[in-house]
Amino acid sequence: MKRHAVREIALKALFACDLGKTEPSTILEMLWNEEGISQGPRDFSKYLVEGVIINLDALDNMLKKHTIEWELDRMAAVDRNILRLALFEMFYSDEVPRAVAFNEAIELGKTFGGVESSRFINGVLGKISKIELKEDERG
Repeated sequence: MKRHAVREIALKALFACDLGKTEPSTILEMLWNEEGISQGPRDFSKYLVEGVIINLDALDNMLKKHTIEWELDRMAAVDRNILRLALFEMFYSDEVPRAVAFNEAIELGKTFGGVESSRFINGVLGKISKIELKEDERG
């Protein structure tokens, strides 16, 4: 199973947790069983979901800081969770290069979001990555 498909599972789990306040492990187990997922992809999807949840406050603060015109609760839930997932991979994980996480988020937006989702995600991640990378370089 390709990592893109695993990210789709992680996104579905994050989305369900965000809207339904369901335990991530319950949602993941259900998705794994539905899709017949093997152990390697299970581990990666669990890593992504747990990483987002553990770092949720920091991820949401980053979004709030850089999306002044958009309140988090006014964003489409799928866009919000795609952004959280991408930011986790870009700034809290060494699993993939930042550019890959960025591009994967845009593709998830095209698949699961609305008509403007991929443009919105691209704009937000572009703005955040430029500013946050500069802050990283300053130390």
